[in-house]
Amino acid sequence: MERRFILGMPVDAATYSSAVELAARSVDSHTPLWIMAVNPEKIIKTMDDPLLRRLLLKAGLFIPDGAGILLAGKLLGRPFPGRVTGADLLEALVGEAAARGWKIYLLGAAPGVAAAAADIWSARYPGLVTAGVRDGYFTEPDEPGVVAEIRSAGADLLFVAMGSPRQEKFIEKYHRELAVPVCMGVGGSFDVVSGKAQRAPVWMQRLGLEWSYRLLKNPRRILRMAALPRFILLVLAVKLRLLKIGEEQK
Repeated sequence: MERRFILGMPVDAATYSSAVELAARSVDSHTPLWIMAVNPEKIIKTMDDPLLRRLLLKAGLFIPDGAGILLAGKLLGRPFPGRVTGADLLEALVGEAAARGWKIYLLGAAPGVAAAAADIWSARYPGLVTAGVRDGYFTEPDEPGVVAEIRSAGADLLFVAMGSPRQEKFIEKYHRELAVPVCMGVGGSFDVVSGKAQRAPVWMQRLGLEWSYRLLKNPRRILRMAALPRFILLVLAVKLRLLKIGEEQK
């Protein structure tokens, strides 16, 4: 699939089917694949933190998660086929795991949440094999034990729900040591699947307004949301620069 760059960050022109197929090839060949959802907030974080940028660039698949990413693609003349949200790709991968006999491991969230999500998925997808679950309440000294636990479980897919950038730092640090072909950070998805949190209504998802729903639910997110207008302004600046270059070359 084609790879584009938005403000220096890779974003792949992925679809749900192409992302699932790439994961399948990774599982079949047992080669590492780190799937990362890219949104405006994450891109702004990498612009302010060069070390984080270098870390995130080690991912293997960058999915266009966020209406702002799709808008940026259009503004820069490189539109994406569509939005691929981390939450929906997670659901697609869990369904595919059940169909293909892949084993999944759920890491993160508060105590009991990952287990609740696993129970719901097991009921939703008969035949799903959950290799293990563990909450995200552990410290850096605990990490070797957590890694050993996951490695011994023999999972094919690891979903890490510890928030960004903690989940990305964990995956980057231990992906190869974990011996799990596919790793993906999934933020607060276990909370949604377990019923602890609610996702935006479908109509808001389709319009790319999930960010506004999350803001209404948690007004303290307003500071994080400040990244969106900054992102758009920076993309517009790139657009104007490209137009200027185009005019000069005529």
